Amino acid sequence: MDPSFLPAWRLAELTRAGKIGCLELLDHFIARTERFDARLNAVVVHDFERARQRAKALDQGARAEGGPLFGVPMTVKESFDVAGLPTTRGHAELRDHRAEQDALAVERLVRAGAVVFGKTNVPVDLADWQSYNPLYGTTSNPWDVARTPGGSSGGSAAACAAGLAGLELGSDIGGSIRVPSHYCGLFGHKPTWNLVPLRGTAPTDIGAVTDIAVSGPLARSAQDLAIAMTVLAGPDAAETGVAVTLPPPRTTRLAEMRFAVWAEEPGQPTDPETVALIGQLADHLAQQGATVSRRARPAFDPADAYRLFLTLLDCAWSGRLTEAQIAERRAAQAQLSPDNSSADAVMLRAVDLPHRDWLKLNERRLVIRRAWSAFFRDWDVLLCPVIATPALPHMQQGATWERRMTVDGQIIAYNDMLFWPGLIGGFHLPASVAPLGRSQGGLPIGVQIAGPIGGDRTTIAAAAALEANWRAFTPPPGFA
Repeated sequence: MDPSFLPAWRLAELTRAGKIGCLELLDHFIARTERFDARLNAVVVHDFERARQRAKALDQGARAEGGPLFGVPMTVKESFDVAGLPTTRGHAELRDHRAEQDALAVERLVRAGAVVFGKTNVPVDLADWQSYNPLYGTTSNPWDVARTPGGSSGGSAAACAAGLAGLELGSDIGGSIRVPSHYCGLFGHKPTWNLVPLRGTAPTDIGAVTDIAVSGPLARSAQDLAIAMTVLAGPDAAETGVAVTLPPPRTTRLAEMRFAVWAEEPGQPTDPETVALIGQLADHLAQQGATVSRRARPAFDPADAYRLFLTLLDCAWSGRLTEAQIAERRAAQAQLSPDNSSADAVMLRAVDLPHRDWLKLNERRLVIRRAWSAFFRDWDVLLCPVIATPALPHMQQGATWERRMTVDGQIIAYNDMLFWPGLIGGFHLPASVAPLGRSQGGLPIGVQIAGPIGGDRTTIAAAAALEANWRAFTPPPGFA
């Protein structure tokens, strides 16, 4: 049996049963990385020998006592601390930095039996839908190496989709788990905000939780998402003794599920193939007996919610900016035209926002959160696009706010694609991504499955239902 593209749950099943050794399995994925990663440049930090030592130790231990990820070889996003390895967030000047201890999420995965053998590429400061930087270079999409695998968890998605690792750990503030999962044909999960602790992922040793930002898994099956969330979820024991138990999914039967479908929004250009595929999925779900509505919407103005997200996003980012970067943004803000309503302009206007004004914005957010909660009393999940297009060609000229692209015949600013990620993430909702289909050019397209706060198991259950009844993960050609 070739384990290259098996889901993590199946890999752990094989190692626990003794059908393959942990070291044997690890060496298989290391060999694949050495063979294929020259095409992708996804796994940019190697930790092969320490991983082999851990795998040997697992082989010598009691298999029956192995955790849910026993022996699963995996890599993690470069921004997660792994003791002894660099954490640079793409900054060349940090090439000599070494983490002193594992990030809490990494620690939990290792405790569950995972074998971490490397780290995967990111954009500088995790602030792009492409994964390239001056230290590690450019990561490519295994479906088309002329295109990006996404960002900021792009290296993670490329490695998982190409069968270089059994499971991946990423993070998301503006779509950084969801977009790479969509671009690479994977399953992914952006958890409810603050469900998975971020300790060990910040550029500096800070204790505060970053607004909107989350950590979560990328995988080749929905069941892997469920297992990973069982491992990752829960508060930091260093701060509290309180435990969290996620509620079970509302249902696991497709015919009992209630799907709201939001495939397009006026004023927000979205790839017509994505819109059409979501419509086809909605038809299929209705044929399978599920309750489906294409008109149900939460009770708020989407344009207002989007602008609110953009402002809160910039405020969340501001804590990791240098004084020089803040000065640059002040200068850019002073040059803004009053009628510029682009995403970049909305975010620039948040520079130096008084705290009292932020509190008012947060109150507005809570009103919209409650509207989402009311909506999800009637609907189990919402299906919508992940982002405006399938995987983009490599596009590295200029800063993100200087780039332009064409979507459905309209020229838009690069960052104006934040609508679909922000509509969900800005209000702290969980969202899973599942494969939806392919573009005419053969690129993967995913669907975003959003749910109520704390409804992580419901969105993952919906992803599992789509996996069984619609589309499963398909390996990219050329990586067998």
